[in-house]
Amino acid sequence: MSIDLHIHSKCSDGRMTVDEIFEEASKRRIDFISITDHDSLDCQGNAKLLADKYGIKYIYGLELNISFSHPNYNNFESVSLDFLAYQYDINYQPLFEKLHQLREFRKKRAEMILEKINMEFQKENLIEFTLEDIKMIESSVDGAFGRPHIADYMVKKRIVSNRQSAFNKYLIKCNIPKMPLSLEEASELIKGAGGRLILAHPSNPRGTSLFKLTPDISKQQEIIKDSMRQYIDGVECWHSSHDKRTSESYLAFAVKLDMMVTGGSDCHQQPIIMGNVHVPYYVVHQFKN
Repeated sequence: MSIDLHIHSKCSDGRMTVDEIFEEASKRRIDFISITDHDSLDCQGNAKLLADKYGIKYIYGLELNISFSHPNYNNFESVSLDFLAYQYDINYQPLFEKLHQLREFRKKRAEMILEKINMEFQKENLIEFTLEDIKMIESSVDGAFGRPHIADYMVKKRIVSNRQSAFNKYLIKCNIPKMPLSLEEASELIKGAGGRLILAHPSNPRGTSLFKLTPDISKQQEIIKDSMRQYIDGVECWHSSHDKRTSESYLAFAVKLDMMVTGGSDCHQQPIIMGNVHVPYYVVHQFKN
């Protein structure tokens, strides 16, 4: 059985529609998947219907960005971490309302980022983004508005050659913090919805992970044990950014603490890496039904 429990669709910052994801998963003979869009439940109802159509096992997924700080690292300043939620009730009203708030803030954040980008354009004598440009970017968003949508528009306008160039030249420098969500609040929301909360890619050197606090895996695991364990159900051991040593270390750590283990490609479809991360079959048995 092939498993991928970390996939993004156009409802957040992926390149494929939900229909295209299931078509591709079927071609790749992936048997068990979850679409884990950022701050968005928009694809979940359709995903369940398509799972039945293609004969693929499916669990509801979601990815939440958390503001986290630790007294022993980064001068107690907060860093962003990602957490995956699975098997929650998609009709749970408090979760629905919080996601609505997060998405509304994403729109305001995007406008503030564009204002800062325009300041950079002024220095470079480039034509600034207008209200019409903002409307064009918004029209490309199927779900949660994020920096990748701005990056893609900059590529379309030939301001940069690719998405990464947009981030390197503008979006990192012009970033505005996301609406803060604490681990405690996220845990309360997901547990209240009957779901499981999983720390995503804990040692991703290029992403939102504990690597920002320390590259030492044993120290990362101490942070989880001391400051996170009471709020989360498990850890994403297998991820496209994790090498074999990292995955094995986190698996042993999770087993020792009797935590769930999950894994996935974190596929945004450029390139398509869906199903490329080997996730053991026994992961399936941790989920109800």
